[in-house]
Amino acid sequence: MRFLSLYHRMPVWMRSLAATAHGVTLQRQRYGRNTERLVEEALARETWSAGEWDRWRKERLAFILHRAATRVPYYRDVWARRRALGYRGSWEVLENWPVLEKEQLRNHAAAFVADDRDVNRLHCDHTSGTTGTPLRLWQSRETVEYWYALSEARWRKWYGVSRHDRWAILGGQLVAPAGQTEPPFWVWNVPMRQLYMSSYHLSPQHIPDYLDALDHYRIRYLLGYSSSLYALAREMVRTGRDGLSSNVVITNAEPLFDYQREAISSAFRCPVRETYGMSEMVAAASQCEAGGLHLWPEAGVVELERDQDGGEGDVTGQLIATGLANPDMPLIRYYTGDRVTMPAKPEVCACGRTLPLLVRIEGRSDDVLYTADGRAIGRLDPVFKADYPIREAQIIQESFELVRLLYVPAPGCAERHVSAMADQIRARMPGVQVVAEVVEAIPRGANNKFRAVVCRLPAHQRGASRAGSHSAY
Repeated sequence: MRFLSLYHRMPVWMRSLAATAHGVTLQRQRYGRNTERLVEEALARETWSAGEWDRWRKERLAFILHRAATRVPYYRDVWARRRALGYRGSWEVLENWPVLEKEQLRNHAAAFVADDRDVNRLHCDHTSGTTGTPLRLWQSRETVEYWYALSEARWRKWYGVSRHDRWAILGGQLVAPAGQTEPPFWVWNVPMRQLYMSSYHLSPQHIPDYLDALDHYRIRYLLGYSSSLYALAREMVRTGRDGLSSNVVITNAEPLFDYQREAISSAFRCPVRETYGMSEMVAAASQCEAGGLHLWPEAGVVELERDQDGGEGDVTGQLIATGLANPDMPLIRYYTGDRVTMPAKPEVCACGRTLPLLVRIEGRSDDVLYTADGRAIGRLDPVFKADYPIREAQIIQESFELVRLLYVPAPGCAERHVSAMADQIRARMPGVQVVAEVVEAIPRGANNKFRAVVCRLPAHQRGASRAGSHSAY
């Protein structure tokens, strides 16, 4: 925080120098002489047979479980206590491991590092997550390079771009002071060819400045929060701004709704690809050119704690993952806090890749509404149709009986539009009271992430119990 305060007092040109210096460090951490080989190996694995994947994953999982049980202090203690209580199950079987909650990781982070590794020689990543409470995560140089090679293969190579192209990111870093009222709200990171744009200053009056910057820096592709990219696209359409196109727009950190995809694709005249990942490196996914959302098998073994059918044979629930990429801080059966929908049976994608498929990413566990009879109501994007004249909206469940609808009106917004949104909510939750409230802006969460749905029910009132059935993928 002390450095951030100093950085914000710098003149603009010095901030870009600081960003460039930081970029040099990131470049060295993430990419090295093995990167291109690792990228090609990742691409080659995408056409492996089911048998090849099964053999690879069994061998890797066995290694991770053995290392966790024998070299990681936290897990050694867990198994010692279980043995003392008479438990005789084998730690070689994944299902015998207890589910790891985020709070346990947060409170005992250093105890998850293998005892043959010195944390002072590992890279430490701090992530606030949705709660704003930081997690400390340690990775070796080799693990970081491996992870970013996977990202290069499946975030960029699939889309015909690379880390050597000029790109822009709309993210949660405070690259400009929060109180700054005039552009630039971005910095240019020279070694990474990256225009880092603040998502905190993305107001309608400044969006033309953002678009001018994209044009000035000749940006080839964009990556960022779905809500921020949608705000740019919506203003481009409203003002008729033309001449800005991109090879691809890549969304991350937030679920991508259909109306957002449509608006972004129309504005930037390119495909929009959804991605999913987390700093804990236990699960990741990216969308191919055929529209399939593919899990990365090298990231982890995932399980689904079912809470409902997703429709048409699909299954929805909480994602639990065992990381395969980081052997020095292995996380076993980690409760990610994310909710996804998976096909009930394995499906083959039209792209020809054999990577397993997700149906969709529902969002955080708290981004779901619940009824008094225990039903989980997810995927609420139809409530916010693209043709509604609103800038943004948010649904907050206060109780089983009361839901608040916050909305920022755009020109032309009328009572009938608000009533239509309320009707959409009641259609999914019969009998609930919907109270609509006009606001100037929807409050953001940690790292300025937007949440379209917020559930404030206490944990014991939320749908199925944690003892629900599990399916491995």
